[in-house]
Amino acid sequence: MDYVKLGSTGLDVSRLCLGCMTYGVPDRGTHPWTLDEEKSRPLIKQALEAGINFFDTANVYSDGTSEEIVGRALRDFTKRDDIVIATKVFNRMRPGPNGAGLSRKAIFNEIDNSLKRLGTDYVDLYQIHRWDYGTPIEETLEALHDVVKAGKARYIGASSMYAWQFSKALYTSRANGWVEFKTMQNHLNLLYREEEREMVPLCKDQGIGMLPWSPLARGRLTRDWDATSERQESDAFGSTLYRTDDADRAVVEAVAAVAKARGVPRAQVALAWVAQKAPVTAPIIGASKPNHVSDAVAALTLNLTADEIAQLEAPYVPHAVAGFK
Repeated sequence: MDYVKLGSTGLDVSRLCLGCMTYGVPDRGTHPWTLDEEKSRPLIKQALEAGINFFDTANVYSDGTSEEIVGRALRDFTKRDDIVIATKVFNRMRPGPNGAGLSRKAIFNEIDNSLKRLGTDYVDLYQIHRWDYGTPIEETLEALHDVVKAGKARYIGASSMYAWQFSKALYTSRANGWVEFKTMQNHLNLLYREEEREMVPLCKDQGIGMLPWSPLARGRLTRDWDATSERQESDAFGSTLYRTDDADRAVVEAVAAVAKARGVPRAQVALAWVAQKAPVTAPIIGASKPNHVSDAVAALTLNLTADEIAQLEAPYVPHAVAGFK
């Protein structure tokens, strides 16, 4: 496993980040396809053994049980100083006022709740899960600054939003001398490339580390067009992200063609394309089976040629912006 700096920071992270939305109590939250603790732990251990030191979760995943399962596994399998833990805040955690969002009250409550569930004194990366249209960005940024200065987080990051919003957040932090966002966790894969228009150039210019989510388009790039999975059938959010037209089918078929010519699984080709896209630091991979981890690691050494990249990218047509809410 190779390690790189997290954007412009001095923090070393593996070139893959294990996304932990897959791990959580199945009947908690909105992800019935998640793996319980007994099934999750071997995959987390496998990731560690493969050299992955970067783990991403969120307070909302499986109603907090993802943080609990991941926290216990990491305490049992490794040393806190050897790993990088990221979590997120924004989505609703309880009914009623202040049970969601990025107000000062919500952020202060949720960082403490996340730390308790994870069983740690600090997280390495604390990210806003989405843009909060109901809270002034100044309030959010000052609260995040105070979280870092209190020692509860080392760095802060953001997730899917418009480039103008991210730019506004960056210059607001600078104008006030507050801690700045160091990462952008955005939606980028061969089936959804709208981020290449504005967000990718912004991150490249500002030295922001990109941590793409759904690099395999929730598995759609790893199987035949007409095939499905248990997750796809029950993933309401995922159904809003992708289209079902011939253009998307052509992208999936291009991945299959390159993979067949290379003699490798499709997942390796699709992930290699994301991993080689500047300024990507570490794609966030989901792993519900052992081969998901091994294929992801193998993708890091699969160097696609210019002709292969052109073949993969040629069928793409512009999509409506998706995944911001």
